[in-house]
Amino acid sequence: MSSGLLTVKFNLKITTAILLAAFASQAKAVDLDAGDYDVAPAGTNLALLYLQSASRDALYAGSDKLSGDPKLDSNVGIARFVHYTDIAGLRVAPQILVPFGELKAKGDISALGSASGLGDIILAAPVWLLNNPEHKTYFGLTPYLYLPTGNYDKHDALNFGENRYKLDLQAAYSQRLTDKWAWDAAADIIFYGQNNDAVGGGTLKQNTGYQLQTNTRYFINDRLDLRAGLSYADAGDTKQNGIKTQSYQQTKFWVGTAYSPTASTNVILTYGRDLAVENGFKENNRINVRLLKVF
Repeated sequence: MSSGLLTVKFNLKITTAILLAAFASQAKAVDLDAGDYDVAPAGTNLALLYLQSASRDALYAGSDKLSGDPKLDSNVGIARFVHYTDIAGLRVAPQILVPFGELKAKGDISALGSASGLGDIILAAPVWLLNNPEHKTYFGLTPYLYLPTGNYDKHDALNFGENRYKLDLQAAYSQRLTDKWAWDAAADIIFYGQNNDAVGGGTLKQNTGYQLQTNTRYFINDRLDLRAGLSYADAGDTKQNGIKTQSYQQTKFWVGTAYSPTASTNVILTYGRDLAVENGFKENNRINVRLLKVF
């Protein structure tokens, strides 16, 4: 193999690792489902299962689409447990999220292989500073702490874990505008720890990232709604081995529905795709399913 081809493969592995770090922050429940900040009574427990399948068939440097046929598919799940309680007069919901799944490179980058297993465990505890169930108006703050527990190997181009800590601070507002309409909005700021054993060697550092998102719901009846959302994320610039890479930026939308077969169960199904990206893969299809059980 020529030295030129070796260089291309080496750079691609570094680039892929950086892009997947940005992707991982999108795939681990940072995105909100409409109604996530609607408050449940103290003592309520929730068991949730999230499933997402996404395909990507275009890679961008800045806003320019690169030539070739790079493809990346992912199938990701998250098991989540939530307990609502009151602390110091405020409603709080301590919870744990355990991601799992697989990543698979295809097309021109199929040589990068695949990765599967457990992702980085997430600890979270939303606190509601505004809890008005009479008017169905809520405002809460949530810290999400990502622990470096996921499968990771610096010798692999694709990894399901990130080998670093992350802290995502999220603020969200939810309001029932009318009997038929509700609106949510949220903002996140993400702080990254260093990956001192990065793919390609050296230490991976990343600047602070952020995300803005909004959802709306239309209630057909008490059990069924239609929903849509929009999000913009900037993952933050990265630096490794003295090389700075511009941040992954993503604008995406989703549409879907939620249905409650019983008073204690709920199913959400949404479809979405990216509208625009910079410095990363563009999702051409994304399907999300969320199953919820109250007990």
